[in-house]
Amino acid sequence: MNTKDIKPLEGFDWEAYEHDGVKTTEMKEAEKAYESTLNKITDNEVVDGVVASLNDREVVVNIGYKSEGIIPRSEFRYNPELKEGDTVEVYIENQEDKKGQLILSHKKAREARSWERVNAALENDEIVKGFVKCRTKGGMIVDVFGTEAFLPGSQIDVKPIRDYDTFVGKTMEFKIVKINQEYRNVVVSHKALIEAELEQQKKEIISKLEKGQILEGTVKNITSYGVFIDLGGVDGLIHITDLSWGRVSDPKEVVELDQKLNVVIIDFDDEKKRIALGLKQLTPHPWDALDKNLKVGDKVKGKVVVMADYGAFIEIAPGVEGLIHVSEMSWSAHLHSAQDFMKVGDEVEAVILTLDRDERKMSLGVKQLKEDPWSKVEEKYPVGSQHTAKVRNFTNFGVFVEIEEGVDGLIHISDLSWTKKIKHPSEFTQIGADIEVQVLDIDKTNRRLSLGHKQLEENPWNNFETIFTQDSIHTGKIVEVLDKGAVISLEHGVEGFATPKHLVKEDGSQAQLGEELEFKVIEFNKDAKRIILSHSRIYEDIQRAENKERKAANQAAKKARQQKEQGPAIQNKQASTTLGDLDALASLKANMTAEKEPAVEAAKEVKETAKEAVKETAKEVKKAAETAKEVAEEVVEEAAKEVAEETAAEE
Repeated sequence: MNTKDIKPLEGFDWEAYEHDGVKTTEMKEAEKAYESTLNKITDNEVVDGVVASLNDREVVVNIGYKSEGIIPRSEFRYNPELKEGDTVEVYIENQEDKKGQLILSHKKAREARSWERVNAALENDEIVKGFVKCRTKGGMIVDVFGTEAFLPGSQIDVKPIRDYDTFVGKTMEFKIVKINQEYRNVVVSHKALIEAELEQQKKEIISKLEKGQILEGTVKNITSYGVFIDLGGVDGLIHITDLSWGRVSDPKEVVELDQKLNVVIIDFDDEKKRIALGLKQLTPHPWDALDKNLKVGDKVKGKVVVMADYGAFIEIAPGVEGLIHVSEMSWSAHLHSAQDFMKVGDEVEAVILTLDRDERKMSLGVKQLKEDPWSKVEEKYPVGSQHTAKVRNFTNFGVFVEIEEGVDGLIHISDLSWTKKIKHPSEFTQIGADIEVQVLDIDKTNRRLSLGHKQLEENPWNNFETIFTQDSIHTGKIVEVLDKGAVISLEHGVEGFATPKHLVKEDGSQAQLGEELEFKVIEFNKDAKRIILSHSRIYEDIQRAENKERKAANQAAKKARQQKEQGPAIQNKQASTTLGDLDALASLKANMTAEKEPAVEAAKEVKETAKEAVKETAKEVKKAAETAKEVAEEVVEEAAKEVAEETAAEE
């Protein structure tokens, strides 16, 4: 185009244009008409707009203004189905920026009205859309109307969710189930939307169920007690015992998640909506397929599947088990628990002891694989033979030992030692220790041997009888003090016993533990292997002997004094008799004064008579003294005997 052909507009008022900016009336009217077509808007206002166009980054929104607003696509991520022509809420941040661009925000528009809309949705039981923003502890964070809400993991779906991350970034429908006005917390649920529909489906499915019906299902969840199966809108449970005819310790051994399988309906409850399912019932019972020729006495092999204190269950075929009772595991009587003999997983061989096909029960034995040691016990362990045994258990009366597996014996506490006074076998040996024994007796009926340990040595009490004689004195040490007395250790390793009264020392004090003193044997019993001792008897016997001699001397002296006192009386008596005679003689002398010679003879005769009387009296006094001495000795001896008898009775 030639610029020479361009001419100014004719009739244009250039002067008016310079002063008013809008120079013509037509232009003013045109501008007025244009402005009348535009919406009246103000900043910070929320209005509705229409999506004019959109791409992956931006959304162009027309709000009926002279320019369109551009909003980032990220503000609409909660609504991936957004398209041209959709009406959206926008917040007017600025009608015109420096570039003349209208500034809008969809996010701020949602936030401005979100709390009102959230409360209204809860009140009206409205279904809302929300955008799953991210995971959090126990659930997910969801954007609902611009408000962050919490979606618990249990409210995502009716079935357990194994991977929460698969929901992040998705837009889903929810129901608002709870709002905390004070803290502005919102809880939503997706599960609530489908429960009502599922409930109706459950009713329809359960109404068509029948016991024994076979259905196809999907493994929904596996627990320690069973497996939940999704039957297409309703769940059923296969209890762990109904998974297999064999024992199942973990359901994961049989099924896996999302596995499809056929199940049979065992039972169901219309009211509680519970359905019991079975898997093993679809196959024949293994007992029905058990070998018909299998019988008692046959040997079988199997695997230990369950252990109990009383025995072990052996699976000889899937679903066919037998019990080995602990008493059938060994000929030994010392197997207190089956765990002492075998454990789960062990492969064992056993003998069938009982077999009941109707009751589907079988008992097995392991010890029967070996010969019964008691069948030839008399040949292998004859009376008098010596062996090494192992201590298995203690009782108050003896020690139980095992010579070999299944061959037990008892050593009575009295057969442990010739000399020691053993109160409990633990003082002599310990459990698990080896001990030498001699067979004393065989009780084949009760499968028990009577054994002895001391019999391996010569009985030392034959020698002790000559050493610890009655009244012999020995040095001993107090090794134990009891309420009834003390145990005294003597030479040759033997022990004696003394009662408290025989432990009193000469100074009156009581002998103490650990003291060494002299003791007198007051009793020796070879058969009972008992030696009774006394320390106090030593000085008591000395004192008693001294007292006896002193008493005898006193008795003799007393008798002598009595006799001495009686002597003058006898003499007086004799004298009186003599004097009477003398009076007669005097009278005779008076009558025979003239006859002197006859009188002298008479006097001599009287003198001799008196002399004989005195001699006789002296003899009687001496005899009385001897009699008194004998009586005193008898009294002392009788008293000593009575004391000895009383002492023995007290002991």
